[in-house]
Amino acid sequence: MAYLAFTDVLGAAAPAIPQSQPLPPSPAADRPKARFSALEWSVVALAERDTLSTLQSPGRVAVALGTLFGSRPNPQLADSKLEALRKIAVLTWHQGYHIAESAIRGFLGAGFTQDHYALLASSITNARARRDRRNSR
Repeated sequence: MAYLAFTDVLGAAAPAIPQSQPLPPSPAADRPKARFSALEWSVVALAERDTLSTLQSPGRVAVALGTLFGSRPNPQLADSKLEALRKIAVLTWHQGYHIAESAIRGFLGAGFTQDHYALLASSITNARARRDRRNSR
């Protein structure tokens, strides 16, 4: 197979090949990677045991029954950012990626990013899959 040099054939009329220029950095490259602290990961792990009912304040009947039979400890966290993390983690443990947009907005409003949500959801989904494989044996 023969190769032609276009400058030999076309002379000076050969089109100039542009030098490759580095691509501009993507916006994702400018952002630091999403990470959770050890405390935040422990909140996510503890949220696995919480039921969906812990996301709502107790009604009158639950308060009355709690008065008669002793109330359960309140799982809600005092720190609003950690409580937002607990809520989204409880929802993700129970519902996977099928979470209401308003819940995600609350999570983002607490100071987390979409990258944090992606990290959280993928981590919980992987843990659920491992748990389900273990339980199916």
